[in-house]
Amino acid sequence: MQSSVSHESHDAVAKRLRRAGGHLQNVITMLSDDRACLDVAQQLHAVERAIAAAKKQLIHDHIDHCLDHAIGEPAASARQALSEFKAITKYL
Repeated sequence: MQSSVSHESHDAVAKRLRRAGGHLQNVITMLSDDRACLDVAQQLHAVERAIAAAKKQLIHDHIDHCLDHAIGEPAASARQALSEFKAITKYL
């Protein structure tokens, strides 16, 4: 579904993903260079965290802008539900 709502975070998400892509290329080089498994694992962990942070930012932007836009000016109970939904996304 295409949305006409402006996604303010897309540039920041793309920047995070480009950085993660650079780290992933470093991991591939590290493997080719027979670097220590601990070093490779640390870099892979950094790639995972960067991608997870980008996903979280994208989802939170969607909640903040697209869902808010779709429901208009929500009542306090709806705003609380959106807040709880946003909080639970950390378990994705």
